[in-house]
Amino acid sequence: MTDTVSPDSTAPAEPTVLADLTTIRVGGPARTLVSPTTEVELLESVRAVWERGDDWLLIGGGSNMVISDEGYDGTVIHIATHGIQVTNQTDTTLSLRVQAGESWDALVARLVARGWGGIEALSGIPGSVGAAPIQNIGAYGQEVASALTGIDFLDYDSGELVHLTTAELELGYRSSVIKSGLAGVVVAVYLTVTASPASTVQYPQLATALGVNVGDAVPLQQVRDTVLALRASKAMVLDPNEPDSASCGSFFTNPIVPEHIARGLPADAPRWVIDDDPVTDVAVPLGEEPAPPPAPKPRLVKLSAAWLIEHSGVNKGFRLPGSRAAVSTKHSLAIVNRTGADATEIAELSRYIGACVLSRYGIHLQPEPVAVGVELA
Repeated sequence: MTDTVSPDSTAPAEPTVLADLTTIRVGGPARTLVSPTTEVELLESVRAVWERGDDWLLIGGGSNMVISDEGYDGTVIHIATHGIQVTNQTDTTLSLRVQAGESWDALVARLVARGWGGIEALSGIPGSVGAAPIQNIGAYGQEVASALTGIDFLDYDSGELVHLTTAELELGYRSSVIKSGLAGVVVAVYLTVTASPASTVQYPQLATALGVNVGDAVPLQQVRDTVLALRASKAMVLDPNEPDSASCGSFFTNPIVPEHIARGLPADAPRWVIDDDPVTDVAVPLGEEPAPPPAPKPRLVKLSAAWLIEHSGVNKGFRLPGSRAAVSTKHSLAIVNRTGADATEIAELSRYIGACVLSRYGIHLQPEPVAVGVELA
């Protein structure tokens, strides 16, 4: 039985299964569910949960979660706060403080329509604004890190609302200090975007779809429309009329491996060197011998998880015998719930895909969704 309560009420309401709050549509009931809609309610609700010592789980847009069929035996905090505040505006830049519960894509659409650029390639990504910095969302050559200036964060250890800068968040590829274990709640996100009629295209697939070259400038709205079309072609946009839409989006992150491992893959395997050391000039006083150069760092290479999956024998549309979970018919990187699958079936397929890639190429795939009570790898 799930009790659904508002921050200032303890009266139980109708039970709610967590499948209703996740885009992949799996998850059993929570013992208690709270849904604060203002910042004050959010702070009060979370602090009350912490003071009681409850186990707690945060859900925003629910787009990156797989929750067990047994549900969650604790308090689920569904963040539904809304509000966008302009903190500074000049002729060339716009700075915003955005509540965590705002829709990410709605924010992107609003900014693009008004000629503010910097996150247009992140169009169509489901979920809430508060989740964006946790795993540094990115797509088509942009990451939220490029526009993010900081967050307001309710810290679990102190119970205080603190401001964390982008540097303090330690953002990396689909990672942050929060995802690595810093406990607390993202309350608001600070972004700065730029006045620009056009976007510089940075990603080859996007450039091809637009019919331009990488580095060309394209109107913001055209970039957004093309990104949405690309994502829709892969069933990566939430659409109730799309059978492959009930998913977490990309289910696995692209592996990052040392270069010598990438060399062992077939020549047609996509790969991108991500950390070439720049060559720097060193000034040496006359008459002195230069110090020996430092040993070169091993280069890291990003691989395509989709390519690894497909070349490990897991094709689009694949499903285990008797399972209702499947690989998307449009994109091998998505696991979809097309016919009433449960969390157990989603997890079984995830583990199977990981085992196929490991057996074929010796590379571990890392599931991207937050797993609650299930093992995805």
